[in-house]
Amino acid sequence: MSSIAGEDRRIGGELPPLSRFSDWCDRNFKWLLVAPAVVLIVALSVYPLLFSLWVSFVNYDFQIPGHAFVGFRNFEQVINDPVARWSLVLTAILSAANVVIEFLLGLALALAMVRDFPGRGLVMSVIIVPLFISPVIVGQAWALLLQRPFGPTDYVLGKIVGHDVTISWLSHSPWIYFSLIIADVWQWTPFMFVILLAGLTAIPPNLYEAAELDGVGAWQAFWSITLPYLRPMILLAVTFRLLDSIKLFDTIFIMTGGGPGTKTYTGSFYLYTIGFTQFHLSQATAGSWIFLVLTAIMVGFLVRRLLRAEAE
Repeated sequence: MSSIAGEDRRIGGELPPLSRFSDWCDRNFKWLLVAPAVVLIVALSVYPLLFSLWVSFVNYDFQIPGHAFVGFRNFEQVINDPVARWSLVLTAILSAANVVIEFLLGLALALAMVRDFPGRGLVMSVIIVPLFISPVIVGQAWALLLQRPFGPTDYVLGKIVGHDVTISWLSHSPWIYFSLIIADVWQWTPFMFVILLAGLTAIPPNLYEAAELDGVGAWQAFWSITLPYLRPMILLAVTFRLLDSIKLFDTIFIMTGGGPGTKTYTGSFYLYTIGFTQFHLSQATAGSWIFLVLTAIMVGFLVRRLLRAEAE
């Protein structure tokens, strides 16, 4: 009976259109599942990227009508702009300083917290709290702490050193850079701590027991066992943190506003100012592509090192 019913559903020896469509869906089911994600990625990523590439080669300026093709002139304006060059230098300095300090503090905390002790869970909960705070709130909080004459920082330092301290943390060099580093380190050291602690707990404890039986000291065990086993996690933590650090914008916007003058212009803040304050969108887009290429080169180097460390 089923074969007769199947033959009745055929029209001229072929499946009806609905059955052919169902058969096609069955054959391409896996592609149909990923199709919405592909469309979403193209709509939200590929198209804006291609559009921005077009904008960087035309005169897309709110103050000048039309979108005339200008070639590489927007890129030349960014390269020849001393503020743009300074913003790249400052981005590199702040990123390197932040990541190095956060790594050292995170490693020290991880080494201190790797062994169990009473209250360990409470201490760890307190340490990771800054991770869940918005960078805008962090910047505002540290601005209130450091701002003269209302912030308590100068008063506390004065009590410690025994004389009045009048440091303008948010308006004079080099204190403005220290302020930005302090705020960033306070928030993101827990990120390093969590990743490095996970790496430390994964090291087999029998290695340290064997080293202790052989008379190896704690310092030598750290260099011979801990660091080699922790190397992939170190590279992972540094790579992710460096990627985020070079986009530093929120705390600068809140704490210094890029000032005084342009002294605290990072790459992100420079692009924001050119594009959304002065409305030179073509120049800002060209600068974004330059920033993207430089970042991709650095990230590619770090990823190769990370893959090499995992292979070893």
